[in-house]
Amino acid sequence: MSKNGEMTGQELGEKLLKSVREMKAGKAKRVIQVASNEVAAARLKTGLSQSDFAQALHISARTLQEWEQGRRKPSGAARALIQIAFRHPQIIAESFKLSANKSINKAPLAPDVRN
Repeated sequence: MSKNGEMTGQELGEKLLKSVREMKAGKAKRVIQVASNEVAAARLKTGLSQSDFAQALHISARTLQEWEQGRRKPSGAARALIQIAFRHPQIIAESFKLSANKSINKAPLAPDVRN
């Protein structure tokens, strides 16, 4: 320790290295497991990002985040869609791809700026 009671850079490095070795050896003092909820599990099965999954379900990305973080729960029809997504993720992924292609085809054309 330095004169003012703080760890030196070398001491901090040694302490960090010791901690990493303990974690790799399975001797961690605390183990925290985070269980994903059914909404996050369903989205992960589809392979879609939060933004894309929200778009496929016609909800805002913020709503999806609230569901995944457990601050809100999907209701009625949304819960049914989540169950479908969990059981048949390919349907949701395919639906998203179709809707994404339609929106690309409906995009307004850029004006011709050639002279």
